[in-house]
Amino acid sequence: MLQFDIPAIVQGYAHGYFLMANGSDGKLGWYSSRERALIPLDERFRYPRSLQRVLNQERFTVAVSRDFPAVVEGCANRETTWISPELKEIYRELHLAGIAHSFETWRGNELAGGILGIVIGGAFIGESMFYRIPEGSKVAMVKLVERLRERQFIFFDAQMSNPHLERFGSYIVSDREYKTLLKKALRRRCFLH
Repeated sequence: MLQFDIPAIVQGYAHGYFLMANGSDGKLGWYSSRERALIPLDERFRYPRSLQRVLNQERFTVAVSRDFPAVVEGCANRETTWISPELKEIYRELHLAGIAHSFETWRGNELAGGILGIVIGGAFIGESMFYRIPEGSKVAMVKLVERLRERQFIFFDAQMSNPHLERFGSYIVSDREYKTLLKKALRRRCFLH
């Protein structure tokens, strides 16, 4: 089994970098971005009206890290993925260290969807999300934002924007703004559980 320097990895995230495997050769590297997409934790957060009906029906329950390995596999199970076997192992070790978590939706005993993320201080750094049952990841997003608000997190980093995240009100901040928020977040101790 590979050994990773978990404190050094946490420091990388604490300095605004994120890990990704290169698509062509699967080699792991640190990346940063001139812009970051954040999911708002204030009144700017929104979601499609059709999702409100699903939430009202209470089709799903939520859990934190009930089946972390299944969420990692679900996030990696794509035609093209940046979650390499090595990165899966890093997430596993970060999870054992209490840093990586999965925020999950369940329908009975079936995993419906989930969001994989890293918690450092008051920052939730979303790494990936997936669903097995329609609306599973969307409900996870709404319930995770509620949880992050309750626990007084500073921000929810979605890393890169896309049309799906824009439907939830995602917005872009510069690297400088991101680092300022990150400094503030690192002074806070927040927990997902």
